[in-house]
Amino acid sequence: MSEESFPRRYARSQRFTLGTPRDVRVAGDGSRVLFLRSRGGFDPLTCLWAADGANGAERLLVDPAALASGDGELPAAERARRERAREGASGIVGYDADRALATAVFALDGRLFVVGVATGRITEVPGVADAFDPRLSPDGSLVAYVAGRTLRVVDREGIERLVLEDEASSVSWGSAEFVAAEEMGRARGHWWGPEGDALLVAKVDVAPVGEWWVASPAAPWRPPTAMRYPAAGTRNATVDLFLVRLTGARSVVEWRRDEFEYLARADWAPDRRPLLTVQSRDQRTLAVLDVDPATAAVTELHRELDEAWVELTPGAPTRRNGSLFVLADRDDSRRLLRDGTPLTPPGLEVRGLVSVTDSAAIVTASPAAEATEIHVYRVGFDGVVEQITTEPGVHAAAAGGDVVVTTSRSLGWAGARTAIENAPAPIVSHAADPGLVPHVELLALGPRRLATALVLPRDHDGGPLPVLMDPYGGPHAQRVVRSCDAYLVPQWFADRGFAVVIVDGRGTPGRGSAWERGVHRDLAGPVLTDQVDALDALLATRQDLDASRVAIRGWSFGGYLAALAVLERPDRFHAAIAGAPVTDWRLYDTHYTERYLGDPVADDGPYARCDLVTKAGALERPLLLIHGLADDNVVAAHTLQLSRALLESGRPHQVLPLSDVSHMTPQDVVAENLLVLQLRFLRDALGLEAEGRGR
Repeated sequence: MSEESFPRRYARSQRFTLGTPRDVRVAGDGSRVLFLRSRGGFDPLTCLWAADGANGAERLLVDPAALASGDGELPAAERARRERAREGASGIVGYDADRALATAVFALDGRLFVVGVATGRITEVPGVADAFDPRLSPDGSLVAYVAGRTLRVVDREGIERLVLEDEASSVSWGSAEFVAAEEMGRARGHWWGPEGDALLVAKVDVAPVGEWWVASPAAPWRPPTAMRYPAAGTRNATVDLFLVRLTGARSVVEWRRDEFEYLARADWAPDRRPLLTVQSRDQRTLAVLDVDPATAAVTELHRELDEAWVELTPGAPTRRNGSLFVLADRDDSRRLLRDGTPLTPPGLEVRGLVSVTDSAAIVTASPAAEATEIHVYRVGFDGVVEQITTEPGVHAAAAGGDVVVTTSRSLGWAGARTAIENAPAPIVSHAADPGLVPHVELLALGPRRLATALVLPRDHDGGPLPVLMDPYGGPHAQRVVRSCDAYLVPQWFADRGFAVVIVDGRGTPGRGSAWERGVHRDLAGPVLTDQVDALDALLATRQDLDASRVAIRGWSFGGYLAALAVLERPDRFHAAIAGAPVTDWRLYDTHYTERYLGDPVADDGPYARCDLVTKAGALERPLLLIHGLADDNVVAAHTLQLSRALLESGRPHQVLPLSDVSHMTPQDVVAENLLVLQLRFLRDALGLEAEGRGR
């Protein structure tokens, strides 16, 4: 393979994710498995597949091409959902099924389809348009879906059984509001009851939310798009929850919205009763609520309090056989609790609850003092904790009955390996070969034992190398993990003559409650300090690193961190690339920002400390700002306001605007050339080409 081929393969393969099995579901009795996968590593058209739960034998259930669908004109709600989910593929990118996986439902280009898993028979539901987020009733006879601002229920003949709509243009039924989908992990707004005669339905009114506009400057004849963006310190959407019968009868679920502004989770638990998770606006209080399915009356089952914030956790809470299962911080560890009693030991950092049976729970967790690994565990109610995955790496799981399907990544191979427990053959991956093997060393640096990855050129001769720091650095995300896939782009930069350094500092997950809360009220100081301390520790022990040429690059929070680094520590950082950076946290959304920095109306101090715009006059190093002008998450105003402040301060810098590009940069040519252009900037900024370095 030529040296220039990696950026193209990286872009066309959507970061080597195409062709990988995903969205795995296991039938309640473990008899079958459903999953999504495209046919090749450069094929974005995703198909729906089935596998036998015993022997792993696969078969194609639905090929979107056969349905004459190629993601033509998607409904606006579906486009927004894909952006929130960072979904770049086409075809079937989401589906729903009954518990037995006997029937599945999906939407294509606003059309609605039902497939029988055993027979493979596909039926289009007639008369449906602009369908989004379809959900199948438990008996498979009805489908609830969103169309525009309405929630509709139809049978397989297309006969409508229920329509929920509102005359007000600001009101929608059955969808998640922006902060729920972007920050809480709740992409849904409607949930079927176990009898198929009722639904929990969210009603969202965005009228209180400030209206922003996203324009396309490259096409001035195109009108700008209006969006309701709840910036920190401003009002959120009003969310109400109703218990709705198919007869049309509605009962409002009063969850004390004056105390709990956020509906973080909602579903019908396996014990056939609705279960809600609600949060206060400051996120210091979380409550788990039971809803009486007959009267909609609410009873509080569990409450968590924290001086900083209470974390939302994947898969929890849930309830089975009368017991409530939650993930909560105890003894500086996130632990699985059953009716308030911990089932997992201190030090085992539980990342998510996968499933609960009558005798055990399946969880993902990091072993004590090893946040770079995530494993799958079976936690027995008798106190026995069994580690299911053993290969050092990052593992996820889906489960049904006693069958567990694991998806595993490791430093020992590229891509993901998906396996059905005890089946003779794995589920096949068609992911593209990256064409390189990372040369990475994992370290724990300094008194805080900062998790650090050092990536060197594969042909490194021991000579001094310029350093490229490549962090994310923010809450909720790790970069230093035992997975080959995490270091493909860093290795490409390394092979162009850099020592690439990645550091996970305070605020990143997996190292306990106190570590995560180390960024409370300050997203700048501790985060930057940890990057500098890790860099200094490396430079003190490595003679092959050039301390006079240190650059930093990042995207989103990493972009914020990169710009912060050259503004505040030009003595350590000599150039920076800031992609889609947050520059003024007052312009970012309520749920994320207020969790860490509080309410700017009540106390603007933390926002002022973390504001990059006010630091613009300190710039004395090369800085490249990159931003998609169609970004509705970190809006382009962040970069434009910083650029204006830099210009007004007389500080030279570069700005690369990306027309019609969102936060996830899905376009092939954009993703490809961004890597190439960043490399050129780094070489120029560090003076490498003049000395023949890094070619």
